Amino acid sequence: MNKFSEADLILNSDGSVYHLNLKPHNVSDNIIVVGDPGRVYRISKHFDQIEFEMNKREFITHTGMYKGKLITVMSTGMGVDNIEIAMIELDALFNIDLKKRIPKEEKRSFNIIRIGTSGAIQEDLKVGSEVLSEYGIGMDNLMLYYAYDQTAFESEIGNKLQKELSLPFAPYLSKCSEVLRNKFIDHFRPGNTVTSPGFYAPQGREIRLKVQNPKFLDLITRFNHQGFWLTNFEMETAALYAFANMLGHHAISINAILGNRAKGTFSKNPYKTIDSIILKVLNHI
Repeated sequence: MNKFSEADLILNSDGSVYHLNLKPHNVSDNIIVVGDPGRVYRISKHFDQIEFEMNKREFITHTGMYKGKLITVMSTGMGVDNIEIAMIELDALFNIDLKKRIPKEEKRSFNIIRIGTSGAIQEDLKVGSEVLSEYGIGMDNLMLYYAYDQTAFESEIGNKLQKELSLPFAPYLSKCSEVLRNKFIDHFRPGNTVTSPGFYAPQGREIRLKVQNPKFLDLITRFNHQGFWLTNFEMETAALYAFANMLGHHAISINAILGNRAKGTFSKNPYKTIDSIILKVLNHI
């Protein structure tokens, strides 16, 4: 059995994983992830008690009890690069013997639920909507570094997007967990979420700097493949699903729609939608 080197699997002096600063007993099987570190406190304030806290860089972690269930909430910061770190190190806590630096023979899976904020692509998706991402469409190139397999349907969509958007590579698609979808779908609107590598030009925003493709937002809005439409923009979902699927975990991403790009509108009360999602997730996790 291969042993991971100290340079590959980096651990802190106390034996915790490098970036998250966590040990296996610090996290539960049910993990809520958010981008904004401040949102961790917005969720954990509902806990009956907090049993563990860790602050390390943008990764803030609280583990506690909610109505008799142990739940971990963690901030990842923004972007797919941070999702990679979080997912690889969380998986290591469950599936690697950190003292021996070898994979465990018996693999364990966890549930990971992202509560995020997002901008609607389609005009009929109102500000204040709550969207469950059935697919993540990765406009980043992170999966090019992994042996990532897609279905024929997913590859068709990626190749069509590459052609229609004049991209240098094909976007990747990743699907949510059916187990978690079935648990949450009755409470949220389904959608297909575009995961961008940035907030401005990669989502069609032009603030002083010219975008490469002025028609990008319009093309994204009109894209359709056999009834498969794109509903909203954000920056993490596709990578979250891809890593969960590759590593054998269950992931779902639920997005508060705070803006509508087609209408040029933004929520006057964003926390109302975010807090609504938080309570629904906590009560149905």
